[in-house]
Amino acid sequence: MIDRYDVPEVSAIWSDEARMRNWLEIELAVVEAWAVVGVVPKDDARACRDRASLDVDAVLERERVTRHDVAAFVDVVAASIGSEGRWIHHGLTSSDVLDTGLAMQLRASAGVLLADIERLLDVVRRRALEFRDTVCMGRSHGVHAEPTSFGHKLAVFAFQLDRDRTRLRRARDAVSVGAISGVVGSYASVDPQVEQLVCERIGLAPAEASTQVIQRDRHAEFVAALAVCASTLDALATEIRHLARTEVREVQEPFADGQKGSSAMPHKRNPVVSERVSGLARVVRGHAITSFENVALWHERDISHSSAERVVFPDATGLLAFMLRDMTWVIEGLVVFPERMRELVDSRGGIAFSQTVLLALVEGGMPRDEAYRIVQRAAAAAWDEGASFHDEIAKDAGVIARLEAGAVDALFDPQRFLVNLGPMFDRLEALEVAS
Repeated sequence: MIDRYDVPEVSAIWSDEARMRNWLEIELAVVEAWAVVGVVPKDDARACRDRASLDVDAVLERERVTRHDVAAFVDVVAASIGSEGRWIHHGLTSSDVLDTGLAMQLRASAGVLLADIERLLDVVRRRALEFRDTVCMGRSHGVHAEPTSFGHKLAVFAFQLDRDRTRLRRARDAVSVGAISGVVGSYASVDPQVEQLVCERIGLAPAEASTQVIQRDRHAEFVAALAVCASTLDALATEIRHLARTEVREVQEPFADGQKGSSAMPHKRNPVVSERVSGLARVVRGHAITSFENVALWHERDISHSSAERVVFPDATGLLAFMLRDMTWVIEGLVVFPERMRELVDSRGGIAFSQTVLLALVEGGMPRDEAYRIVQRAAAAAWDEGASFHDEIAKDAGVIARLEAGAVDALFDPQRFLVNLGPMFDRLEALEVAS
């Protein structure tokens, strides 16, 4: 990941040091498992654990000769132990180490991401409850529909983030598997008990079956979960961007002292963080496509997936962590303008109350088609002539004949649109969020 979008906790997980430390733990756990089944002398296993050391630079230097990362690693680690080092990598193939170590990295990355999702979910939930009674316009096709509450808007995203959390937990479980099964996964050179013992030691489940690799449907599921979560953030960012437009200006991203919105125009306050999130979501979704392509490998193994995964996994996990923190900052400090929201609800004489008037006329005994024509005529006057929808309705003879005096004004109370949202907010309050 480039420095601009770096999240140190994630970068550390994908560093050469961390990757090879995982490999070392796997190799030593294998030696110790061989000792349990009686193949490796227990004293030799203790010597391997006590003496093994890792020099990342030495491994990288050795790889320039071997042109094989795991072979170089085995050479350096075995040499650090002495004669007992001959047991390092006994019965294994490279993918036993690579894929099991990768599972450890993916699990650790998921831990960081789940904590970040929890933080954003907590902020979105809290602000949704804060604005549960703040009336604003709902829109369909980008056009005013009927009023809702700003809290309702945010609650929708809170529940979506909850589903993202569930998906990522499930995907974390899917990739948290190891395989110590040898060449083509047949256990011809390694006892299945070794695999069981190693996986127990490092906290992974043994794969039910593997070839020479752990099958990539698991990894595709993992990156797909990241891509769906990134798309949730994109949807939330897109909503903020729309609402921050000058013509709308219902919300504004936090704007820090000294911040400049434009190098040329001092008045600008652009939703730049939300735009960044939308852009980075495209990259994460692209990585999902690559992960799908990696599912189909030749026979028991090829390495066409390997080069792509060196890019995809660090980038996708790091970018999503960065995006989650960006959106947490945006929502935490989001500036909300309730007065502007109400102004838009009342615009054009309350044209957004058209269905309310329509239903009142029908309930007053008017045929629906006749009621629709009356309301649509009043709305057209508001759209096309700048008239007040409320006034057009109030003076219509058909309306006067069906509705009692004062009834029209009562129809234009926006709180009527919020009266049935209580159960939804009850569910939101009950939503489990880590403190």
